[in-house]
Amino acid sequence: MKTKITLLIAILFLSTNAVSAQNQNEQDLQTLSIFSELVKSKNYTAAYTPWMELRNRNPKFNKAIFVYGERILNYKIDNAEGEEKINFINDLLKLWTERAEVFPNATPKGTYLAKACQLEYDYRKLLNKTSGSLYTAFDTAYTTDVKTFTNPKSLYTYFSLMVDLYDASEKSAQELFSKYDDISEKIDYEVKNYTNKRNAFLDEEGQVKELNRKDASRLKSYDSYLKAYDKIAGSIDAKLGTRANCENLIPLYTRDFETFKTDGIWLQRAMNRMYAKGCNDDPLFVKVVEQKNALEPNADTAFYLGILKDKVGKRSEALSYYNQAVELESDNFEKSKILYKIATNFKKKGSYAQARSYFMKALRANPSMGRAHLAIATMYAKSANNCGTDNFSKRAVYWLAAKEAAKAGRVDPTMKKNAAKSIANYEAKVPQKSEIFSSGRAGQVIKIECWIQRSVTVPSL
Repeated sequence: MKTKITLLIAILFLSTNAVSAQNQNEQDLQTLSIFSELVKSKNYTAAYTPWMELRNRNPKFNKAIFVYGERILNYKIDNAEGEEKINFINDLLKLWTERAEVFPNATPKGTYLAKACQLEYDYRKLLNKTSGSLYTAFDTAYTTDVKTFTNPKSLYTYFSLMVDLYDASEKSAQELFSKYDDISEKIDYEVKNYTNKRNAFLDEEGQVKELNRKDASRLKSYDSYLKAYDKIAGSIDAKLGTRANCENLIPLYTRDFETFKTDGIWLQRAMNRMYAKGCNDDPLFVKVVEQKNALEPNADTAFYLGILKDKVGKRSEALSYYNQAVELESDNFEKSKILYKIATNFKKKGSYAQARSYFMKALRANPSMGRAHLAIATMYAKSANNCGTDNFSKRAVYWLAAKEAAKAGRVDPTMKKNAAKSIANYEAKVPQKSEIFSSGRAGQVIKIECWIQRSVTVPSL
């Protein structure tokens, strides 16, 4: 009898708790629904109170508490002043910490630590944050989870703080250049990632395939990220400015060479930086390249050895090294960069046919490389006076140049503005309608001679 009574009490207790839990769940669901609809309608002021109620009562109930909460608090921050603004800023930082505790698998550490750092940087004066403390926070976030530390703006802020500390003599030149290389390599990695994803949607001609709505949305997202990284890469270079010119690099690398001559990463970065800044005429460049080649030969060392052979007029040996560089690189994205460098070197020397050949190889490796199309267009335009038999055919070359520039804008989202400028420039130089009419060549195909060896169709009137 006693056992039956005990069992009955237990059943009644569990039933009561079940009802209570059900009621609680319904209440939480109702509160969630209320503030969610208010957030969707951008009525953040009204959403704040029910959101805070659910956040405090049951933060584990739904991830929307943190997603919508971020929007609410950002609105509060934007519309508050003084101490109240500081309180909302700190609460947003607290919200991200709570999210990491409640939904750790849905809260990438690098992403949210970077957001927290960026928020503190944006309000650094209000929060009394120093450049040193902010840099330390960014550095901790970056090293904690570099894989998900991908926000372009935060990457720029991170490097900008390093430059500020260098200018204040709180960081050394070696630290500055190492951080530049570190962040540049991170940006290159992300660009490579999104470019490869983008290339999956392109055909052999670099044209976008017919896509469903989901893939079209993905492509738009990839393009957006590529534009952002391209902008930030340029901003980082601008921020570094002349601090990394040959006058600064050569003494630094000369001083440190003996210390780091067995460090493959140091050698790689040193020779890349010296080449990028035009320091490859210095004997130290030869020394670094040869040391890296002896220690860890790769596609880059082969390319630079080709450059060195080119400088002393050994063109056949140079070409052999260039081709070796291409063969040594198995990754198509990286191969395209090597091919582009080779092509650019030929272009600088006026070897346009060879340059175009390597630009085209670069495009086969990476169809999204719009700058290769622009480079080819530039060579066409510069050859106009030499590749036509009369004034009309000379100016017809600009149709060809404009057509090539248009390809750059189609295949590469970062090249649209530059491509549009180039097209406008070239189209201003083509034969006008009156000239086409008087020539009687409307609709005709004109063969462009010399190294170009391409045809262009005169527009019909």
